[in-house]
Amino acid sequence: MLSVGLLGAGRIGRVHAQAITAHPDSTLSAVSDAVADAASQLAGEYSAQVRSSHEIIADPAIDAVLIATPTDTHSDLIEAATQAGKAVLCEKPVDLDLQRAMACQANVADHQKPIMIGFNRRFDPNFSAMKAASDAGEIGKTELLSITSFDPAPPPVSYIKVSGGLFRDMMIHDFDMANYLMGGLPVAISAVGSAVVDPEIGQAGDVDTAVATLTYSDGRIAVIKNSRRAAYGYDQRVEMLGSEGLLQAQNVLENTVIKSTADGVVGAKPTYFFLERYMTAYKAEWAAFVDAITAGQAVPVTLEDGVAALAMAEAATQSAGSGRPVQLSDILKPVAK
Repeated sequence: MLSVGLLGAGRIGRVHAQAITAHPDSTLSAVSDAVADAASQLAGEYSAQVRSSHEIIADPAIDAVLIATPTDTHSDLIEAATQAGKAVLCEKPVDLDLQRAMACQANVADHQKPIMIGFNRRFDPNFSAMKAASDAGEIGKTELLSITSFDPAPPPVSYIKVSGGLFRDMMIHDFDMANYLMGGLPVAISAVGSAVVDPEIGQAGDVDTAVATLTYSDGRIAVIKNSRRAAYGYDQRVEMLGSEGLLQAQNVLENTVIKSTADGVVGAKPTYFFLERYMTAYKAEWAAFVDAITAGQAVPVTLEDGVAALAMAEAATQSAGSGRPVQLSDILKPVAK
């Protein structure tokens, strides 16, 4: 039985606590959070201890830590946990600062236990089935990828101010999905963004509506569309056009009932937010992490993957600011250990 320490008891920490405790081979032993009441409440729900992050990391009885703290703490906690001999699952992104993330990657390169980054969407059964079909050559060579990610409503502006921006906070999921489905990194990224949903988001220096175009060395193209507002729910769709056909992953709906009358055909809306949409993916993600620890399975989402997605977010941010394409090679340069 794996003893797990959870660093961070906020919304995403609660999601991970469910996944940890649902797995037959892991138990939630301790919880930490800068907000004492949040840690106490979550720990109480799962009969775990409330401890500081330092105490959890230093405890030799704890086998693994899950990092769900604010992004600007991720790299420091990854390094501390690996130095203490822990297996680590860290929420995306690795850091707000690309150079810091790359330094972290270099600093923990020799760590012998699993380090995994939490891009949960790879574990969604719909997207993983699409990946398997593509890899099996069912639509020939993929030539064009389209990813749509629309949130139902924007987060508070207070969150926007510390999030690192839409490209690092939201679209980074889609950058990783593109890497996963296309089997490699693009060579260049062009992006545009604006604040049309909430003027306060623009005043905070961010955008709430954006499109990024990824180009690959062999001519393939991926297009990513993001919006902080979709009045009908959480819109998560992916489409892959290949030389011999098309693969589509549609929205997960609140139910599958369709009413057809003389007035028209009506169906249910998409599920409202990521908690409903991706809980299955979070549990599968945790199961893959446990397998990496207990059975020596390869980590399916590496620290390198996390750094690559962050580099793409940085390239998109620069492109949106300059109005010009950005070469990924100019962004993703190795950092000496």
